[in-house]
Amino acid sequence: MTLSKLVIRNLTRRRGRFLFTLMGITIGIASVVTFISLGGSLKSEIRRESAALGANLIVTPKGSCAYEQVSILTGEQLPTTITGEELARIRGIEGMTALPFLTGRTAIQNRPISVMGILPTETKPFKRWSVGKGGYFTDDESPGVVLGTVVADQFGLSPGSELTVRGESLPVIGVLAQTGGKDDVTIFMPLTVAQRLYEQDDRVSYVAVRVENPEELEAYSIKISEQVSLGVVSDKQMLSSVLTIVGTVNMTLQLIALVAVLAAAFGIINTMMTATYERKREIGILQALGARPRTIFSIFLFESAFYGLIGGAVGVVFGMLFSAVAAPHVSQNAFTAFVAGSGGGMLDISAIVGAIVFSTLIAALAGLYPAWRAARLSPVEAISYE
Repeated sequence: MTLSKLVIRNLTRRRGRFLFTLMGITIGIASVVTFISLGGSLKSEIRRESAALGANLIVTPKGSCAYEQVSILTGEQLPTTITGEELARIRGIEGMTALPFLTGRTAIQNRPISVMGILPTETKPFKRWSVGKGGYFTDDESPGVVLGTVVADQFGLSPGSELTVRGESLPVIGVLAQTGGKDDVTIFMPLTVAQRLYEQDDRVSYVAVRVENPEELEAYSIKISEQVSLGVVSDKQMLSSVLTIVGTVNMTLQLIALVAVLAAAFGIINTMMTATYERKREIGILQALGARPRTIFSIFLFESAFYGLIGGAVGVVFGMLFSAVAAPHVSQNAFTAFVAGSGGGMLDISAIVGAIVFSTLIAALAGLYPAWRAARLSPVEAISYE
């Protein structure tokens, strides 16, 4: 009988023990893979949303923290404290384009949806939008709304439909072509209409700025700060800040998942130690047939590593499936909206191989002591065991 067949036969001899030990390492690896998968697609989604802003600088209310920066990327409602006077000062600086945005929330069929007040004629070229269905605002005062494609499809809305926002019925003018970002799940209306509906007279949530010469970004940031007492952050700074927060949270979750892997490793140690005591007579027979201590050591070590190999492979599959299924159902807020938009993502081949190798290595390390104990048994002690 070959070594591989002997290992498989020994493992499956007690199927219940085999399955429960395997489940431990599978669950641990599945948890790690889930967080790695979600984390990777989460970062990609954040970068895409940052690029979709189309801005070099973001002007936020004074004292805004990273939470507000995340909210800008996700379209969540923000404090509306930037006044019309401050906006006029910012827009008066030459060499740059500054557009105000007012963020809000409404509900369609009891489901929360982002609302954004914009300057229609300037925002369309700024965001590089194209209209998929119907028309677009004829001017900055047009009463009506333009929908993101996902909102329109999800609720069966089309040009000519009526949509109620804060008790006022507004006609659907058109539907934007798909952007692949948060704009697809947003309702857009003229800024003046949004300010009236949300009772934010002459106030906006943030201002997106695009400078003509990106090399003078720092200079324009200083100019804005000299004009208004507001927060100014570059797109790169905001991206770095958000990625740092997300990376820290994701790393914490991965460390928690690693605890499950560690617990599974102790489960493997327990299983293999039990097998060592139960199979003393078998070990004695192998020694009587000429098996050397290193052969006995290899048998037990391979059995332990086999748990990691199979558990890692199954864990990777379950982890990827869970991340793909769970992502769209994550409750959305400023920090989790990216997850729902990411679709769960997929791991590259190096990450998959790495997870399986890591699982196999951990299981093999867990089997070192039991394998050493089995190899140290004397032939007389082993063969005389009852």
